[in-house]
Amino acid sequence: MIENSEAVLRFAPSPNGELHLGHAYSALFTADMARRLGGRCLLRIEDIDLIRCRPEYEAQIYDDLAWLGLTSETPVRRQSEHFDDYRAALDQLDALGVIYPCFATRREIAEAARGYDPDGAPLYPGLWRDAPSAEVERRMAANEPYALRLNSIRARERAGALYWRSFKLVDGELKATRLEAQPERWGDAVLARKDTPTSYHLSVVVDDALQGVTHVTRGADLLAATDLHVLLQALLGLPTPFYAHHELITLDGRKLAKSAGDKSLRALREAGVTPADILSFIHSADKLVR
Repeated sequence: MIENSEAVLRFAPSPNGELHLGHAYSALFTADMARRLGGRCLLRIEDIDLIRCRPEYEAQIYDDLAWLGLTSETPVRRQSEHFDDYRAALDQLDALGVIYPCFATRREIAEAARGYDPDGAPLYPGLWRDAPSAEVERRMAANEPYALRLNSIRARERAGALYWRSFKLVDGELKATRLEAQPERWGDAVLARKDTPTSYHLSVVVDDALQGVTHVTRGADLLAATDLHVLLQALLGLPTPFYAHHELITLDGRKLAKSAGDKSLRALREAGVTPADILSFIHSADKLVR
């Protein structure tokens, strides 16, 4: 793990589509915050989804950031090249007795769920949390698909009370508010699957620690994820960065999304929009949620 008193931030897009205005907002917000803190801003490519992430989208990320006037240190960390780091973290959690394989289907989970997690998915009802070891071994031997889930009850007992620090800059001075984490609202979150040795939640926690990230800035849609990340950091013995969550760029009341076909930065550029236009819009919308 890197030990560095200098502020280190990161912009971490996924190359599963072209960047849009929301990504520009987040990238520029993070770069500006790094400048104001007198620190560094890293680029990380979060490409654990080997099916949806594509080289041409990654190449476009570099082009878009260069157009916005943003540069990054090299080499850039690409998650797909570091699956061994995430396996090591899973092994550590396994040794603590806080993960277990779950063979439940999405339909079974939906039918048994009582409520939803912060992402809007059915809240996992613990179907395989205390399953007989013989049944687990039988399913494993049959090579059935499974997810590795966090045993939220054991994890919470081991971690105890959890807190994180929300930060903002006031007249150039960092102000932090201490908040209590509530990871239980995620239930037994998925940390990996049979064919994918990590999840967003696990990989981002491991990467932030390995890269010495001290301050995380990201959209308000990831505010609730902080609770789960703080829990994983406690279990893995990793430092908890400061966090700031900015408002999302919205269109007709919804956040921008690649899947919705919202205009990409490349399309805006081709339509005559300039980096100055983007910067003007970003500065007018610059607000923190927490």
